[in-house]
Amino acid sequence: MRSLKNFLKRTLALTAAAVCLCSTACSGKENGKDAKVNDVKKDMTAAEYAKDMGIGINLGNTMEAYKADGCEQITYEWIPKAGTSPTDYEKCWGAVETTQEVIDGMKAAGFNTVRIPVFWGNMMENDGSWTINKDYMKRVQEIVDYCMKADVYAVVNIHHFDEFIIRRHTTKECEEIFSNLWTQIAENFKDYSYKLVFEGYNEYLGGSRFDENGELKDLPESEGFDLTNRLNQTFVDAVRKTGGNNAQRLLIVSGYNTNIDRTTKPDFKMPSDSAEDKLMVSVHYIDNMCYWTNNIGGQDWLDYSKDQCELLKAAFTDKGIPVFVGECSAKYESERMASDAGGKTSAECLSTIMTMCADYGFVPVIWDTNDNMYSRTEMKIKDDSEQQVVTETAKKIKNK
Repeated sequence: MRSLKNFLKRTLALTAAAVCLCSTACSGKENGKDAKVNDVKKDMTAAEYAKDMGIGINLGNTMEAYKADGCEQITYEWIPKAGTSPTDYEKCWGAVETTQEVIDGMKAAGFNTVRIPVFWGNMMENDGSWTINKDYMKRVQEIVDYCMKADVYAVVNIHHFDEFIIRRHTTKECEEIFSNLWTQIAENFKDYSYKLVFEGYNEYLGGSRFDENGELKDLPESEGFDLTNRLNQTFVDAVRKTGGNNAQRLLIVSGYNTNIDRTTKPDFKMPSDSAEDKLMVSVHYIDNMCYWTNNIGGQDWLDYSKDQCELLKAAFTDKGIPVFVGECSAKYESERMASDAGGKTSAECLSTIMTMCADYGFVPVIWDTNDNMYSRTEMKIKDDSEQQVVTETAKKIKNK
């Protein structure tokens, strides 16, 4: 009888241990915090991270979506409600609900980085505390966990909400608000794998403010640079002070409007950092001007894009600071093509820009929205020629 009791006790103990291990292994916490498959050595340099991040894709028009009607007006005093749950906001610009399968499909397509733009003001109370809604934070965390489980880098930023704040507050007030926000975000994720990366802001550093008449006015450039540099330093300091893995986490600081010409000027300063060699700089669209002037695919486009890359190389890459091109065009419409484009297809133009980014050692991240380049319902890149570009770019970066 006694031996039977001992046998049963041992069996129960082993069963409980197995349940505990399964619970840990299957939890979102495990995905983000403890899964060894996601661990990247914390002594990697920023350049080593850049190579490992490969080619990326944005989860665009998703967690950064918000009810934007009238947002350019001073009367837009707070963020209008778009629903009562995080998924109401996630889907309000036409996205489907993000799932593990969506992220797994991105990984299978060749993407090793997923940029997750986030409008943290959604579901926030207008009480002056700037407290991020816990359910909204939880939903972002779930998507980060999908990335950790898929073994891709997740890049989380403050997106569009930076516009709302900068337009309505002094630089000192912005420093206090963004320090508050980044402290909350960093605290929530401080034990996460080094495959989680923080990017300070989106495109609005140095942007316009409302004047006393309620009109949006551009800042003088000197003031724009001061705002940009101070808010980047605020971001880095807030994250580092939370400790944990954040003490050595890779951080991406945002350029002045993420504009290459402005960001490469000497007035733009990289922030000081308590961690060594753990910073990148973010810019967008190396062919931006040619895109908006409908001059894609021609010789001027090639020359302009290369010149933009050379500016970035001289200002950052040659100094050991990797460049994160956080948004690159996914599609080039026929009406955007130059008269001397020679009948180039969208995929051929995409290949040119991706190859250029790879050759310069940049991290190219395609801006994509639901069912544009990558289908979030079919879990694949829809066009075979575009899939080939992603595959070849990923291979090129890996073998560089």
